[in-house]
Amino acid sequence: MNERYPALDLNNKLIWNLRDIGHTMRHMFEGRGSQKRVLMILREVSTITQRDLTQRLGVQPGSASEVVGKLETAGLLRRVPAQADRRPADICLTQAGKEAADAAYVQREERHQKMFACLSEEEKRTLLELLEKINADWDREYRIQAADDRKGHGNCHGR
Repeated sequence: MNERYPALDLNNKLIWNLRDIGHTMRHMFEGRGSQKRVLMILREVSTITQRDLTQRLGVQPGSASEVVGKLETAGLLRRVPAQADRRPADICLTQAGKEAADAAYVQREERHQKMFACLSEEEKRTLLELLEKINADWDREYRIQAADDRKGHGNCHGR
């Protein structure tokens, strides 16, 4: 076992390892509002409004607008009038954008394979099961805490 944190107890070693994994993943991935992420989203949905894209990315509207503008300038996407109504224009990939999105998708799949290459299939299933268990517990705890905070139980003034 890797002993990068020998003075820490087991819970703190888990937390520090999760933190380190998070940092590594941020460096390995294209990021929430990156150009590659936008291309891959458009690859999945074909067309989308800038507002929906912004929500899907989880970024500020100005950040999404900047990325869309750069991709449009690069000839990878275009804005087309919305078909259904008078909504703002839909965003869609150009042929060059489709090719770039396909390449980004292949790169992501290769990266995902490499990320877990050190684990056997059984270890991957076990890790997934444990992560899902933690995720569900933390999500449930967060919802309980958020409900308590809304009721005024989560601060000094409410007690």
